[in-house]
Amino acid sequence: MKKFTFYHFTLLLSFTALLAALILLLAGNSSLVGPLCIAFFVALAISFRGFEALKGFAYTVTIFAAVTTALFYPGYFVAWNGYKLALLITPLIQLIMFGMGTSMSIKDFAGVIKMPKGVFIGVFSHFVIMPLLGFTLASLTHFPAEIAAGIILIGCSPNGMASNVISYLAKANLALSVTITAISTMLAPLLTPLLMKLFAGAFIEIHVLDMMFDIFKMVIIPIGAGLVFNHFFTGKMKWFDEAMPLVSMFGIAFIIVIITAAGRNSLLTIGPALILVVLIHNLTGYTLGYWSGRLFKMSERDCRTIAIEVGMQNGGLASGLAKSMGKMATVGLAPAIFGPLMNITGSVLASYWHKRPIEDNPVQA
Repeated sequence: MKKFTFYHFTLLLSFTALLAALILLLAGNSSLVGPLCIAFFVALAISFRGFEALKGFAYTVTIFAAVTTALFYPGYFVAWNGYKLALLITPLIQLIMFGMGTSMSIKDFAGVIKMPKGVFIGVFSHFVIMPLLGFTLASLTHFPAEIAAGIILIGCSPNGMASNVISYLAKANLALSVTITAISTMLAPLLTPLLMKLFAGAFIEIHVLDMMFDIFKMVIIPIGAGLVFNHFFTGKMKWFDEAMPLVSMFGIAFIIVIITAAGRNSLLTIGPALILVVLIHNLTGYTLGYWSGRLFKMSERDCRTIAIEVGMQNGGLASGLAKSMGKMATVGLAPAIFGPLMNITGSVLASYWHKRPIEDNPVQA
């Protein structure tokens, strides 16, 4: 018989809170529903830390707890003492990108020479499949124009560092994953504004040069500073190396909370439909990314990598761009939803592939 631990207790506590919330909701007493829902996610996140198979989902569940808090108590995340919290989004994105730069080196870009075919297919597929999917979904769903533009925006964004972690867990080609992420991020100042003009221009006005400058200051400068920092101080500041991933995780969660609070009314109106569309966008990206690798007879390991690199986006950057456009509460909603969802689907996909043997021979389309 297994020992009843603290994590079992918090798991029991979480479902007790959920049951109580449902009972109160059905009884028409909604005053305590919010705190109970928040308690459910917090206790669930803590309990996940005690189970090896669920540990990877703890951070995402924590984000759900924060988002739930923002939905029930939005006033706390809009402004503090007259200071608009939305002003923190750009510096937070820059801090996250700096952290990304400190975990990279020039060797990551040298992968283009070692794996040119895989890098080209990965980057090309990423900037073709996801924008086209975003435009198709935005056109078919008939959401308000700015909400639809947000779906396209997340599709036009580069990869995020989360894809590298998922590639590692999925037994994919980590070196290829890191290189594709690095190259797509460097190309973002050029490609993201142009793709947005092409696909989202019919929904909202896109200022290409302004968006290029915004991406440059939010991505290129911080990553460049991070690369320099990594070159001179790598291994010399262990506390810093350990702190940056935690800072990045907090930054992403806080950005999502701010956007959720700002767009609360829109989320309550079209939230379920938007979540479904974003989920379709993400899952179809994995599928088409995988088959684009197979089409060009890539190995199974590389096909997995390309699937993950195509399906996972830099939601933080997309959120920052939405804020720079002055449309955080509308254009920023799809990116805010995409981030937590892709962490869940990516973790599930990584777990599935982790248990499947790798066939390193090229496969036929």
